[in-house]
Amino acid sequence: MSRRQFLLRATQAAAITGLPAWTQIAWASEESMSARHVNLGCSIALSGPLGQAGIEQVAGMKAAFAELNQAGGVHGREIRMEAKDDGYVASRTLQNVTEMLEAQTVFALISPLGTANTAAILPLIESKGIPTVGPVTGAPSLRSAEQRHVFFVRPSYRDESQRLVKQVVEMGLKRIAVVYLDNPFGKEVLKDMSLALDSAKVERAGQFALAVDGKNAAELADKVAAERPGAVLLATTGTANTAFVLAFRTKAQGVPLAGLSVAVVSSEMPKLAAATRGLALAQVFPDATSQKSVVVRKFQATMKAVGANPAYLTSGSSLEGWLNAHVMIEGLRNAGKDLTRERLRAGLASI
Repeated sequence: MSRRQFLLRATQAAAITGLPAWTQIAWASEESMSARHVNLGCSIALSGPLGQAGIEQVAGMKAAFAELNQAGGVHGREIRMEAKDDGYVASRTLQNVTEMLEAQTVFALISPLGTANTAAILPLIESKGIPTVGPVTGAPSLRSAEQRHVFFVRPSYRDESQRLVKQVVEMGLKRIAVVYLDNPFGKEVLKDMSLALDSAKVERAGQFALAVDGKNAAELADKVAAERPGAVLLATTGTANTAFVLAFRTKAQGVPLAGLSVAVVSSEMPKLAAATRGLALAQVFPDATSQKSVVVRKFQATMKAVGANPAYLTSGSSLEGWLNAHVMIEGLRNAGKDLTRERLRAGLASI
């Protein structure tokens, strides 16, 4: 089944009226699965540099599950979700997931956010056989044929990097600088961008490490501008990216900026305002602001029906969470009524 066919099929039966409150939390004393429910776990940033993106992701997932539950769930089971804040700190992600699994309160996992965060829990996921859908990372290093329990929805950052470099080359731009987040995510993307630039034989204007909290953004903007680059590639995300772009635009208004799909999260757009002029982003999901997409129209209808924050109706993060939820729903459907983790894994693998 193609990606487009799945997205259309998974949302075909969407109901848009009469939904209950959309927040469902699995209590610690509750078993992970019964004939009436299944609990999902989610360790995600609800605070810190990607906190707002995480909040919007969770809103999209819960909206999808609330709609499904109103229609009777999957094979009579209501889907519930326990979301724990990890602040985009990998050690907290591991702690959260370990606690949920040891307490036996979650049956499967969904939408861990971050490259280092996902890497921290991969050994646990595979050793315990925990089906996991939609890590919010495109890092190629996290994807291997040996992994049986992790199901990525988002394309790889390597693919995005190659497309961005191709576009820059076709525009005839020279002396390309790369600004990368100083963490495993940024460093891995830096390697992919560097390989693509070298392959295209493009002159480089340096590579610059941006602190995760953005505290060196102003200083870095001065250094990048001093190199007089023809364009700047952004291997960045969250509030740190916003801080750099705003600072850089005061130094070099006309220099094109091009970033990965995660460079600018929806909540940061108002802060950037006019600084988005000359800023291009890779797009890996449908545009959450466009009514042209059937998937987006269904997503927005669901969000409205459950009473989600109106600002999230055009949120790319909420849309990604909603799509991840539908992948999990389809996997549960395929797994059948006699649910086990292995049957869910097989059900997801069959999509």
